[in-house]
Amino acid sequence: MARKNDIEKKTEDLLTPIAEANGVSIYDVEYVKEAGEWYLRCYIDKEGGVDINDCVNVNRALSDALDVDDFIEEAYTLEVSSPGLGRQLKKDRHFQNSIGMDVELKLFKPRDGVKEFAGTLKSFDDTSVTVTINDNDETFIRKEISVIKLALDF
Repeated sequence: MARKNDIEKKTEDLLTPIAEANGVSIYDVEYVKEAGEWYLRCYIDKEGGVDINDCVNVNRALSDALDVDDFIEEAYTLEVSSPGLGRQLKKDRHFQNSIGMDVELKLFKPRDGVKEFAGTLKSFDDTSVTVTINDNDETFIRKEISVIKLALDF
């Protein structure tokens, strides 16, 4: 796990000046293995949203930087994209920017027979997240949450 975190951190360090030069911010970086293949996913954002040109420009510059530094041993696929409308909240900055927004969350284990909840993100701290559901504040321990993301309203 430490190696995965090291790769994500080093990639974010390489990505930071590239993102700044392209007028975007880093939302998240993840290094994951899916179906036997490694993926290095970088999510970028900006006011008004990113477009395909933002993703292509950042991808090219980051790919070149990764080739020079060459710190990832195994073969992987680099992906640069928007975090999307239903973006996951993982880091404190994600939670901070989402206070007052509608969220959906899933728990690893049911609470009173229920694993999925939806409401408005009220607050968070290092160990918990509070969501207002039907005018009641419900506090969830962060370790109990399998995923929390912005709700999609259509």
